[in-house]
Amino acid sequence: CCEVIPVPVLQDNYAYLVIDKATQMTACVDPAEPRKVLAAAAARGVTLSTLLCTHKHADHAGGNAEMARRVPGLSVVGSALEDAVPAVTRALRDGETVELGELIVKSVHTPCHTRGHAAFLVTHRDGDTHGAPVLFSGDTLFVGGCGRFFEGDAQDMLKSLGPGGSLWDLPLETRVYCGHEYTVSNLEFAATIEPDNAVLRAKLEWAKDMVADGQPTIPSTIGEELAYNPFMRTNVPEVMAAVGASTPVECMAALRARKDVFRPPPSDASRFPRL
Repeated sequence: CCEVIPVPVLQDNYAYLVIDKATQMTACVDPAEPRKVLAAAAARGVTLSTLLCTHKHADHAGGNAEMARRVPGLSVVGSALEDAVPAVTRALRDGETVELGELIVKSVHTPCHTRGHAAFLVTHRDGDTHGAPVLFSGDTLFVGGCGRFFEGDAQDMLKSLGPGGSLWDLPLETRVYCGHEYTVSNLEFAATIEPDNAVLRAKLEWAKDMVADGQPTIPSTIGEELAYNPFMRTNVPEVMAAVGASTPVECMAALRARKDVFRPPPSDASRFPRL
């Protein structure tokens, strides 16, 4: 439903430009390195009107104040449920929206990584005839993984990624743009949970090739994540059995505990970042 330009920043973060195709109105997402984001906007020939910030951590929000100084009138949008997000001029609660040209940007409260973390769901005001929804998931949902439980617990993450959760229940074609390039290590871990998942194994080999060539592994889709991301498969019998869980919330907790201490195979450990 929109044009998305990934902007690699810091060690393994992604910022993004989000462009309404009809009006060329443009937002940026988590511009932790303003110089790179502004250079990308200039190269594309667009002017920023809006900044979308998923959460307070410096590798996502650290560029907000500088962006506000360098772009007069910039609307800095963050979560009303998150503390200490710099330079916010408009704070959204769960389900509230802002407009970007012909696009509707909805804040989706996804607490756990931080208490007030928000994902941003972008749709066209005239519906899906203009293309698939786009999700900027920050550090809640990664390709093949999820963020650490810094300020929440398994039940919180389950409300986002578990059966019927706010992100789990999005249309399958929704394109997922996450906050970090963690795909290979996430899928290496997922393969220890479901070694016989053919879709997962194929995605892992593809991701290794992409990273080796210096290419991003984003976006994925919600449909893809449901096929190989263990944190979105906590109700799948094989995943539950692999961690000895009898309920999805137990499964979520056990998966995260294992991922927290997971190390990639030695041959890959120096090549790929680890969450």
